[in-house]
Amino acid sequence: MKIVTIDDQTLVLLSVEKKLSDLGYEVYTAKTGQGGVELIDKINPDLVIVDINLRHMSGLDIAKYVKNSPDLNSKVMILSGETQEETIIKGFSLGIDDFMKKPVSLNEIVARVKKLIGDPQEKKQSSHSSNGLVREKCIGVVIPCYNEEDRLFSDEFTKFVYENLGYHLCFVNDGSTDNTLEVLNKLSEGKEDYISVYNCAKNGGKAEAVRQGILHLAKNVEIDYIGFLDADLSTDFKDFDDLVKTIESSDYKIVSGSRITRMGANINKQSTRQLISMTINYVIQKILGMKFKDTQCGAKIIDKDVIPLLFEKKFITRWLFDVEMFLRLKKKYGDETKQLICEQPLKRWVHADGSKLSMKDSLKIAFQLTKIAAHYR
Repeated sequence: MKIVTIDDQTLVLLSVEKKLSDLGYEVYTAKTGQGGVELIDKINPDLVIVDINLRHMSGLDIAKYVKNSPDLNSKVMILSGETQEETIIKGFSLGIDDFMKKPVSLNEIVARVKKLIGDPQEKKQSSHSSNGLVREKCIGVVIPCYNEEDRLFSDEFTKFVYENLGYHLCFVNDGSTDNTLEVLNKLSEGKEDYISVYNCAKNGGKAEAVRQGILHLAKNVEIDYIGFLDADLSTDFKDFDDLVKTIESSDYKIVSGSRITRMGANINKQSTRQLISMTINYVIQKILGMKFKDTQCGAKIIDKDVIPLLFEKKFITRWLFDVEMFLRLKKKYGDETKQLICEQPLKRWVHADGSKLSMKDSLKIAFQLTKIAAHYR
């Protein structure tokens, strides 16, 4: 049985193609509407799975073409993040056979495919086939790494990208002197569409590593939001995904995790670091002119529209680039900035041994904050 899938997001295409191919279907893919139409004419598939919001041709136009063609007898399934009732009704008025709203699991897609065209004649099942969730948007995540050889949870990263389709993890090796680069290359091997490695030959500090990684991901037109996360997973993926859900359903430009100690949350900080953090944060609030509770949390997600504003120029500090980000945003948007940033409390944060920020570094922060205040005044 032949299936044509059309979507301009590579991560979606790859995931759907692999899942259906593993089951025995003959799957063909296209990233453009025109390319999809050409495939349909050539193959005359049993089923067409198409996204509505393609860049140059609507999925509804493709559905109309298929249903009005006398030479085609293909079923049409819409897979889209479009939720407006009138769009869905229009689709069925054109004769589509099914409509699925993203996010949707691969298992549900398979169940609906089987209902429409039946099981493939030659059934097969791969034990490595993902049962993950197909998202509406694609998310890029930068993970800076400096001498993280012993702290990288490779299995957790692999499990996450297989279960959360639409995520791309970009590990940035910040001139590590241990075997971090080798560990990262092994982690990405065979998973390059979901996990990539960006190598910085020299150590430039977390600020520069994050900046380089984000600018690298920003070149990918398929990615809608870009964030960053610490390699030790002190903020776990579940909390990070909650940050993503917030920015997807709002007009915020930045959603930042916040390690606020409160009932119902597991926030584990060292007492000495907590006292230092409170003092530093008080100074930062005065510089920003905003009552930000935790600027330095290493989990943030950012609208791609403001990436050039925030990251094209180098930061003047190695660690306090988060403060610089907010000041760059404030310089452009003024008082409106408070409505563009969401500080979202995390449910879990655990201090990981081996943190690269030493007590000596903490003592330098007062000087760096003075430097930032003067530079962005």
